[in-house]
Amino acid sequence: MKRRIKAVFGNMVVAQTDERVVKNAIGYCVRNDGIKLLCEIIRVRGDSVDLQIFEETRGLRVGDHVEFQEQMLSAVLGPGLLGQIYDGLQNPLPELAEQVGFFLQPGNYIHALDTERTWDWSPKVQAGAVVQAGDTLGSVPESIFEHHVMAPFGLEGQYTVQTVAEKGSYPVTKEIATLTDASGNSIAVTMEQSWPVKRPLCVAKRRLLPTKPMVTSVRIIDSMFPIVRGGTYCIPGPFGAGKTVLQQITSRHAQVDIVIITACGERAGEVVDTIREFPKLQDPRTGKSLMERTIIICNTSAMPVAARDASVYTGVTLAEYYRQMGLNVLLLADSTSRWAQAMREISGRLEEIPGEEAFPAYLESRIANFYERAAAIELRDGTVASVTIGGTVSPAGGNFDEPVTQATLKVVGAFHGLSRSRSDARRYPAIDPLDSWSKYVGIIDPQKVEKISQMLRRGDEIRQMMTVVGEEGTPIEDFTIMLKAEFFDSAYLQQNAFDEVDAATSIDRQRFVFDKILEVVEADFIFKDKDEARRTLKKISSMFINWNYAPWDTSVVPESEREDPPLDKSKVKEDSQTERGDFKEMLGQIDQYIQSLLDKANNSEKETEDELEQLAV
Repeated sequence: MKRRIKAVFGNMVVAQTDERVVKNAIGYCVRNDGIKLLCEIIRVRGDSVDLQIFEETRGLRVGDHVEFQEQMLSAVLGPGLLGQIYDGLQNPLPELAEQVGFFLQPGNYIHALDTERTWDWSPKVQAGAVVQAGDTLGSVPESIFEHHVMAPFGLEGQYTVQTVAEKGSYPVTKEIATLTDASGNSIAVTMEQSWPVKRPLCVAKRRLLPTKPMVTSVRIIDSMFPIVRGGTYCIPGPFGAGKTVLQQITSRHAQVDIVIITACGERAGEVVDTIREFPKLQDPRTGKSLMERTIIICNTSAMPVAARDASVYTGVTLAEYYRQMGLNVLLLADSTSRWAQAMREISGRLEEIPGEEAFPAYLESRIANFYERAAAIELRDGTVASVTIGGTVSPAGGNFDEPVTQATLKVVGAFHGLSRSRSDARRYPAIDPLDSWSKYVGIIDPQKVEKISQMLRRGDEIRQMMTVVGEEGTPIEDFTIMLKAEFFDSAYLQQNAFDEVDAATSIDRQRFVFDKILEVVEADFIFKDKDEARRTLKKISSMFINWNYAPWDTSVVPESEREDPPLDKSKVKEDSQTERGDFKEMLGQIDQYIQSLLDKANNSEKETEDELEQLAV
C-alpha cells in the first residue's frame, strides 16, 4: 500500500496514497528515526494529499512513510482540565517539560488528562434509566465545581443504562457506565471522552438571545460598552496599548465561572508572564488561586504556525464542554491576528488565490464561524449556560481598516478599540470612548449613557476647535462642556488596576457613582471666567478620583435596589477606612461642595435678574 511523502515545504507536506482518506482527519508523518509528527489533511487531490504539520518538519524527507486515521483532530474532555497549562494540541506543558526539558522536541505527545489520578465518583442515575447525549450520569468534585460526567455527545436517540459504577474513587479511564441502544448494541462510558475541535459542541434544548450583562468590574466596559453572557467582543489596538493587561483584569474580576485563555501566537515573554502570574493571583470570589478555575492554552510565536489554528479551536471546545455542565465560561483569545497570519501562510502554501493583503478569501467566514460558537443556551434540564468570546486584534500600526479587524467587527457585538494616544497619556484602560461601541444593553440606563456619549463627542469637538481658535476664542459655555468631558474621563473612565479597591467596581457602585457624575454634568454652573471654571472642575475631579479609592459602602443604596452581595467585613482591612477615607463621609463632602456651587449660581442669576429689572425701571 503506497503512503509516502513526495514533497515537503515549510509546515506543508504533500503525500501520495492509494487508500481512502478523509479531509480534516489526522495522520502521522513518520521520520526515519521513528518519530511521528501529527498532521491534518487539509486538501485531497486525486491520489495526492496535502497535510499541515503541527510540529517542526525538520528531518522529514521525500519517501518517508505516512499513517492516516479516520478521526478528526479532537480534544480530550473530562475531569482534571481546570488549572492545566496546555499547548495547542492539548499536551500538558509542565509534564512535557519534565520529560524532554524546556526545549520541546517534535513528536512528543502526552495524554491531556492524568490517567492515574482517582476521582470521587457519585452516580446520578440508576440501571434502567433512559438517557440521551449530554445527560448527566454522575459527578466528581473538581476545584470549586461539581464536574458532571455526561453521556457521550455523539450519541443519537435514546439509550438505556445497563450498569453504573457504585460510589467510589476511580481513574478517568475506568468504565463507569454501560449504555445500550434500541438494537441492543452496548457502549462503554468512561469519565473522559473526545470531541472534534472544529465541530461546535452544543447539545441543548434551545439557543437563547444573550441579554444578561457580563459584569467585568471595569467601569468603561460595564457602563459605556457592555458585554453580555453568551456574547462576543473584540479588543483591537496597537502594540503596547494594554490588550493583554485588560484581558487579565477581565479574567480575574469578570462574573463568570470558568476562564479559558488562549495565547495564540503571542510573544513568548508575554505568555511566560501569564503562566507565572496567574497561579499567584487571588480569586476575589473564593480567596484561592485564580488557576483553580482557569485553563491556559499556550501557542507562542516561536511554535509552528499550524498549531495556532489548533489552539484557537481547542480553547473554544473546552469552553463549550464546561457550558454543557451549566456553567458560564469566558474564552479570551490573544490574538486572533496571529491566527489569521497562520491562515495566510497556510493558504500561501496551498497556492490559493489571495484576498486583501494576501489573506485567504475565506478569512471572514473562518472568523465568523469561530465567534458564532459563543452563545447562551438552555440545557434540557432548564439550566441556562453561556460561552462568551473576547478576542484581541493586533493591527499593524493600529490601523483598524485592515482585513482582520474589519472581518471581526462584522460579527462581534461590542468593540473596545484601544487608542495609542490614550495609552501614551497613561489613561488606562486605553479604550477610546469615541471610537468604541456596543450593541448590548448593560447595567446603566441607555438614555443616561447616550447623554454622556453626546457630551464626550461635543467635548472632543470643542477641544479640536480650540486648537485652531485658541482658548480666548472659545465661549465659556463651550469651555465648560469641554471641562466636564475631561472630568468624566479622568474621574470615571480611568481606573487603577493595581489598587485593591479601584481595580474592580461593583454594579451598585457603578450605578451610584454614574448617577452622581451625571448630576455634575447636567448641573448649570455659572463661572465668571475660564480660570474659575478650570479650578472648579479640577477640584471636583480630584474629589471623585479620591472617592474611587474609598471602600464601597452598600448602605448608601436602598436594600430593595441592591444587586451586590452583602459586604464581607472580614475581607476589609481594619485600617482601610481610616487610610482611604469613608465612602459616606466623602460623598457628603462632594454633595456639599456641589450644592454650594449651585447656590452660588442661583444667587448670581438672581442678582443679574435684579440688575435687569433696575435697568428696565
